[in-house]
Amino acid sequence: MKRVVGIVAGTAVLVAGIVSADGVAVASGARGAPAAVAWGPCPQASGGPAPADLECATVRVPLDYREPLGHSIKVAINRIRAKTSRDADHLGTLLVNPGGPGASGRNLTSYVARNLPGDLRDRYDIVGFDPRGVGASEPAMRCVDPDAYYKAPRPDAVPRGRAEERVLLSRAAAYANACGNRWAWLLPHLTTENSARDMDAIRAALGEQKISYLGYSYGTYLGAVYATLFPQRVKRLVLDSVVDPTTVWYESNLRQNGAFERRHRLFLGWAAEHNAVYRLGATTRQTSFAYYAMRDRLRGRPAGGIVGPSELDDTFTITGYSDKVWPAFAAAWSAYVRKGEVQGLVDLYNKHGKIDAADENSYAVYLGVQCRDARWPRDWDRWRADMTRSHRSAPFLTWPNAWYNAPCAFWPVRGGEPVKVHGSPKLPPILILQSRDDAATPYRGALTVHRLFPRSRLVVEQGGNHGVSLGGNQCVDGHLAAYLSDGSLPVRDAGCRALPEPNASARMAANPRERHDLLGGLGLLGLLGGR
Repeated sequence: MKRVVGIVAGTAVLVAGIVSADGVAVASGARGAPAAVAWGPCPQASGGPAPADLECATVRVPLDYREPLGHSIKVAINRIRAKTSRDADHLGTLLVNPGGPGASGRNLTSYVARNLPGDLRDRYDIVGFDPRGVGASEPAMRCVDPDAYYKAPRPDAVPRGRAEERVLLSRAAAYANACGNRWAWLLPHLTTENSARDMDAIRAALGEQKISYLGYSYGTYLGAVYATLFPQRVKRLVLDSVVDPTTVWYESNLRQNGAFERRHRLFLGWAAEHNAVYRLGATTRQTSFAYYAMRDRLRGRPAGGIVGPSELDDTFTITGYSDKVWPAFAAAWSAYVRKGEVQGLVDLYNKHGKIDAADENSYAVYLGVQCRDARWPRDWDRWRADMTRSHRSAPFLTWPNAWYNAPCAFWPVRGGEPVKVHGSPKLPPILILQSRDDAATPYRGALTVHRLFPRSRLVVEQGGNHGVSLGGNQCVDGHLAAYLSDGSLPVRDAGCRALPEPNASARMAANPRERHDLLGGLGLLGLLGGR
């Protein structure tokens, strides 16, 4: 971690180049043929041995696609093979990505395989990948020691005056400088466009003429960019919880603030409806007062000496992603407010807010991609004015979100021009899945992508959870199964009812074990990338 790396680890092994349909040089093996993937056993993970049916491999890709014979890096992939042979029943490769940027796609493979409806699991080779810089890909990007940089409690993310703001600005600049000192050679090439080109290198290495793709959250943007660059290589494309490609990335983060505020108020309203269980207030106004009173109290006296207001912000952000966690979060909040018990908040923080080495890798790549993909304001006065205005109507996330992204104001490599996402006659019809009240990827993004890809169909779940498919909604999964099976789409855009809201549990409020059981079984939510 302390060594400053100035060159790529490893040497280039590519000896020939080919040119893609859009005119950019792409990597290939000797004699112009892509090097075939050499599958092998997966290494044992911290959680125990890898599933027996999971295979692992790496694919070498150019660091810079403009210089395909130059330095190369490794992209880690894994696979669960189809049970059908390569006959008419075999549907090819389904590449999956959970978002981020910075999330590990290899962690998603087994989940998708277990939850694909019908016989699709037996008919697809399901392939996950860690995008460049992530997880088991080499190199894996990390910028700071998480135990030191994220030591809790951190300064309050909502500054009270310019002095506190300068402390937070200094932290953001220090993080950007640390990334630049360690990864100056990598940062110019850490873009969504290059990750999309890596996807096509994976396709070629697998020997596939076309691939199918299921992407969540940021993975929808990655998929849209891939479809723009390589429309002739797409068999089927599913975009779930959709990023607006016309607002990357500063504007999209501003839009998130309002969407998370609406979702937070739904959580507060749900807690008020169940005041008999949680006793936090009988109206949204009362539960809002209780929440911000808790936050203010933690500023002076962090729970367990650990959970201050910034840690609370990071932890409770998860309530915007899924209502499945609402009972556990309301229970811990109630225990703190009503009984002065801090362990529930500490447990939630350790599960959802604490940053470990894997989280630090994910955050470093998140910034590396977003700061490089597009231009960010370099004048902090612009940030301050925008956040001050946003905070008035959306206090739940505005300033935490600002500091999460603030290193982009100091990033050592300036942002470029995003790919102009658009449809193509060569692209088959695609399926878009979206929940109406999604906070992380607001509904407007799905409408924009629907417009940019005229041959798409939009299926909207009337709820607010982030990540719609493979989460238990049979209506949504029915549309997914039909499309992945034979390309069938609804005749027109369709809607699905939301899953029922969670039940409040007085027993959970009193029993930490039940909170732990719920938080340990979040399924897809635990695999999707963060903001």
